[in-house]
Amino acid sequence: METDIEKKEKRNIQNIEALKKHTNCEYSDIKKEGKTTYYIGDQAYLVLSDKEAQTRCEEDIKQFVWAFNSSFLSFHTDINEDIIKSVQEHSEGSNDMLLNSIKDIQKFINEAIASDGRGHFISYYDGYEHEENDLFIYRLN
Repeated sequence: METDIEKKEKRNIQNIEALKKHTNCEYSDIKKEGKTTYYIGDQAYLVLSDKEAQTRCEEDIKQFVWAFNSSFLSFHTDINEDIIKSVQEHSEGSNDMLLNSIKDIQKFINEAIASDGRGHFISYYDGYEHEENDLFIYRLN
């Protein structure tokens, strides 16, 4: 039976293998920082399992509800689109109010992901999700 340390090391090796395959770099080029963040030079990447990517995406969506299209928010809140636009002028300050107004948060999240993909919410660099060896890679910068 594997210990937690052995499981973490095995996962780290899997992450590095996937990132190496995706970027065509050398092992020595990859530097780990944190649980799932890796650097190749000054380029930062996240390497996540499907479950981790889904959780991360859901968290990011909830954090940035204020930035969603006002018509999408109106549909999911039953709040007039003009009112939402007015509230959105407060940027991040309006997030909790809008988040709490969503009728079905899981439906909201699922439709956002179906429309734009997880990469749109996780990859700050290009909005893409890349799959290698059943792991998902996102460039952050």
